[in-house]
Amino acid sequence: MSLLFDPLPIRKATLPNRIVVAPMCQYAAEAGLVRPWHLMHYGTLVAGGVGMLVIEATGVSPEGRISPACLGLYDDASEAAFADLVKTLKTFGNGLISVQLAHAGRKASTSLKTGTSYLAPDEGGWPLIGPSPIAFSDRWAAPSEASQSDLECLVKAFANAALRAERAGFDAIEVHSAHGYLLNQFLSPLANQRTDRFGGTLENRMRFPLEVLGAVRKVWPEDKPLGFRISATDWVEGGFTIDEAVTYVGKVKDLGYDFVCVSSGGMVPDAPIPGTQPGYQLALAERIRKETGILVRAVGMIADPLQAEAVLKNGQADMIALGRAFLDDPRWVWRAAEALGADFAYPFRYARCHPQAWPGAKLIRD
Repeated sequence: MSLLFDPLPIRKATLPNRIVVAPMCQYAAEAGLVRPWHLMHYGTLVAGGVGMLVIEATGVSPEGRISPACLGLYDDASEAAFADLVKTLKTFGNGLISVQLAHAGRKASTSLKTGTSYLAPDEGGWPLIGPSPIAFSDRWAAPSEASQSDLECLVKAFANAALRAERAGFDAIEVHSAHGYLLNQFLSPLANQRTDRFGGTLENRMRFPLEVLGAVRKVWPEDKPLGFRISATDWVEGGFTIDEAVTYVGKVKDLGYDFVCVSSGGMVPDAPIPGTQPGYQLALAERIRKETGILVRAVGMIADPLQAEAVLKNGQADMIALGRAFLDDPRWVWRAAEALGADFAYPFRYARCHPQAWPGAKLIRD
């Protein structure tokens, strides 16, 4: 039997397979709200039979969004819009519907025209906040250093977004602690040069992210899966390291988190990432899985079903997340089932197109 198509129970939920749609920003929201594009995009992927869908980075406050066209979950309107989306998506497939809760910190207010520069307030952007007043790049404004009051408000914003996610009907949450966004910024000495109890040693740099993750854990239902995403290394000397990542993941696991998605980079714009061949982050995922015992989701240019299967068989991860592969082929799950000879329940409305699903049926191509 294919491990990729082996169900994965997490708390009282079960992924029907180990295939996950990685969060991919669509830049299609208006005032943080879900739009028809999101239903089309995510509905197509859910109908393809994925085990879990992770909706893109969703701001826990308006200022936490990556851009003015990013989703948010911070008021009644955004909660109601998500509730409608989730309810509809659940009629398309049996995969878990998850959302990635995020705050972009010093990388917020991105200009959609360039994608690599700051959008000033007089152009529709907003002021930034971060651990230290250090700009992401020379094309970005420096953030204000977060005060104790700011940090308390941010913790509440994440917890409130988690409460809204529960009311909206999400099956799982993934807290974004990767790719150079706010929680990751506190972890990295490249962005965090504070001299108070939130900066300096790893213990101090983890303090605020752990407060956020702890607050989310307290309000999220015990019977639903809860995970987070990390950048296991900045790929820059003097930055966050895999050794530190192992310690951090262990601390988060102790809070009661079920899984981690292991990515990397994003802290600085010119990090010398050593190649981006398929599976280039697998060594990071494998080490974290072995040393912490938490469920691990691997991600990073994995598009071949045979490679995805091998990752699971080799014990490098428990789930596989794909992004570009699903943009190239929204029916990637079907191709993987065929390649691996897996027993897969095709959606009823498509089943007659697949002899594998209907014994004796003919493949209909018109």
